[in-house]
Amino acid sequence: MRRPRLNARGARAAGLLLGYGADRLLGDPRRFHPVAGFGRVAAALERRLYADAHARGAAHTALLVGAAAGLGAVLERAAARRPAARVAVTALATWTVLGGRSLEREADAVHALLAAGDLLAARRRLRSLVGRDTSALDSAQVARAVVESVAENTSDAVVAPLVWGALAGAPGLLAYRAANTLDAMVGHRGVRYARFGWASARLDDVLNVPGARLAGAWAAAAAPGRARAALRAWRRDAGAHPSPNAGVVEASFAGALGIRLGGTNRYGDRTEHRPVMGEGRQAAPADIGRATALARRVGLGAVCTAAAVAAMVPGRR
Repeated sequence: MRRPRLNARGARAAGLLLGYGADRLLGDPRRFHPVAGFGRVAAALERRLYADAHARGAAHTALLVGAAAGLGAVLERAAARRPAARVAVTALATWTVLGGRSLEREADAVHALLAAGDLLAARRRLRSLVGRDTSALDSAQVARAVVESVAENTSDAVVAPLVWGALAGAPGLLAYRAANTLDAMVGHRGVRYARFGWASARLDDVLNVPGARLAGAWAAAAAPGRARAALRAWRRDAGAHPSPNAGVVEASFAGALGIRLGGTNRYGDRTEHRPVMGEGRQAAPADIGRATALARRVGLGAVCTAAAVAAMVPGRR
């Protein structure tokens, strides 16, 4: 009796689960990370294309994101006739683009330094997680920055890529990570990238819409004792955040943890006054571990959701 062959939908779901497991077990590769290689290619293309113009930035974004999606499509097509290869392609792409385990390691490292009383080292280590000026932060402000980064990056580096992997397989995974990387490179505010980075920033905003909402929903679901508080903070506070997506997850995490996020951030010579997310006491160093535990539950819920969606999305058998 012949065993049933794993179809494309089943292979995609299995690959997402395996890739998520690999990220939880291994984290990012220490050397030769594909995303770092993509960054070098993007920087080289920027040197050739750069001009203070929206059109040049849009071309830069389209070429790089299109190439990433095309690579994913080629890999999927090459593996189309072999179920095990289809699973492996999706798993490898998923592991490549997820960053949940490495995010947790960085947050835990800052927490350990705070617990040891080494505020100066904690400020320095925090620079790997946030773009704000960390030089004058006290321990509560460091803790707030870590929790905000864990919340936002759980959406950006875990939930959102899983959403696009479920909907579009390896092309969706690689294209999403390309867009997200470009946003980090050229999408931020500043004179040089005000026009050139506009397309990358807007594309990243659009691609993160479903992931941020799924992350917010799972933050509430993963904290059943505070689910109402998480949803209330989302509804009340998220819209005041300058980001249409970060506000959702920061507010949901704040409500789920029973703390207050937001406040004044310094970025060099620029100061931003972020709206308050949540209510109650300010974040403390002990909340870092609570935030990473919540992020793990959110990630687990998201990968189960993504696998279920992948198994239902029509595709090549």
